[in-house]
Amino acid sequence: MNNGRSLWDSLKLPRPRRSGSRPHMIYLAIGFPPAAKSCAYRMRETANQFAAAGWDVTAVTIADEAWEREYGLDHTLTQGLDSHVRVVKLPLFRDDLETDIRSFTEQRALAHLDYLATLRKQNLKVFPEPVFGGWRPALEKALLQIHRERHVDLLVTTCAPYVNLAATWKLWETHRVPYVVDFRDGWSVDVINNGEAFPKESVSGQWEIKLLTNAVAIWNVNEPISRWYRERYPELAHKMRIVRNGYDAASIPAQVRPAPPDRPLTFGYLGALNLPVPLLSAVLDGWRTARAEDPALADARFEVRGHIGAAWARGDNAHAELLRAAAADGVLVGGSVPKAEVVDLYSRWDAVVLMVTGGRYMTSGKVYEYMATGLPVVSAHEADHDASTVLSTYPLWTGAVGLDPVELAGAFRRAAAMARTADEAEREKARAEARQYAREEQLIPAVREVTELVLGTGGSSGTPQVTPAGARVLAREGRS
Repeated sequence: MNNGRSLWDSLKLPRPRRSGSRPHMIYLAIGFPPAAKSCAYRMRETANQFAAAGWDVTAVTIADEAWEREYGLDHTLTQGLDSHVRVVKLPLFRDDLETDIRSFTEQRALAHLDYLATLRKQNLKVFPEPVFGGWRPALEKALLQIHRERHVDLLVTTCAPYVNLAATWKLWETHRVPYVVDFRDGWSVDVINNGEAFPKESVSGQWEIKLLTNAVAIWNVNEPISRWYRERYPELAHKMRIVRNGYDAASIPAQVRPAPPDRPLTFGYLGALNLPVPLLSAVLDGWRTARAEDPALADARFEVRGHIGAAWARGDNAHAELLRAAAADGVLVGGSVPKAEVVDLYSRWDAVVLMVTGGRYMTSGKVYEYMATGLPVVSAHEADHDASTVLSTYPLWTGAVGLDPVELAGAFRRAAAMARTADEAEREKARAEARQYAREEQLIPAVREVTELVLGTGGSSGTPQVTPAGARVLAREGRS
């Protein structure tokens, strides 16, 4: 850092907490709270579960100002963060999202697209990721300095961005710090187009194989992605674990009752509106048709909540244009919802609409939360989708009908009937089906497994040896 100052001095952050017997881990999690991203929920619970397992956690993300450019902030997400979790926010920003033209060079101002193309080429020279590759040196330096300040016993890196892997490798290469790769959506699998994102022989492929070969464990969010990696690297299959995104129990109403017959129904969608425009258009067409043809939906409302984009206020955003035009059909747009207010939102909805991209390799974290509400679920995604697999045993699901507006209209009508007729017993059965996907149920076994691997007394080559701090933790728990 500048003039030999430490990371904490230069960023004006608190000095590392020294907790005696507790082992120390870095959680490299770009998108950690208060970033208003869907991954922030998984990240918060992961950090909390490691803290509960006896670790001091240093979560590394980027500055709040960076998220203000992109997804926004939700400071309620930091509520409930374990006291053994400390957050380091690096001053890294996406230059391609800069909107202050006073900072532009003449070249950028006159030929902005050419500037962005050059920027991406430069990033790719640093690491094979066009938007984030240029962050590699700063991330590597930060992790090395954290390790110098206090010995690191474990690194958990969660992707994307995949440039996190470069910093992960640097800490392994220089200090042999054991690490877990939490791929979430995977890297070499194209979850949107259902195929290979890059071959093994490519630069990205070479990075992937060496990182996975030396990892303690590899986490993925569903069985299709995990199967992809087991088949791609059969020799590493024993390291693969499915850790689904799950849902937060605090976001779910305590009880959901059938809609009274004298009140109009309210359908809802909660999530970022970075969806393909044709998908949103098909859903709105289906909604319009259902509302016109079914008396039970004639006065129904469809409330859309989530981040739409900076151009919403000006109306020059394609999603915004569609939604504004649908206002006459009872479509309401309410913007983003703080995490602490989600439970109240679900309490006043009668059914939910799952709009999500991708296919067999995509699940979406929202599917678990929607199931846990006990509300009827309308699926607005490809029929061959992993969300269909998860929902297949959910009793209040309208089925996977693809993106045909006529079929979607039928799904809306079925959901309306369920909202009126499903009794409390049926809704409780639906909620019970979702409980296996509670976020802590997904993470606790995975965290316990990693803790035992890293702090255990393995003797084979490549197995992390027990640290003094880890030995004390194991002794306290009777596992030494």
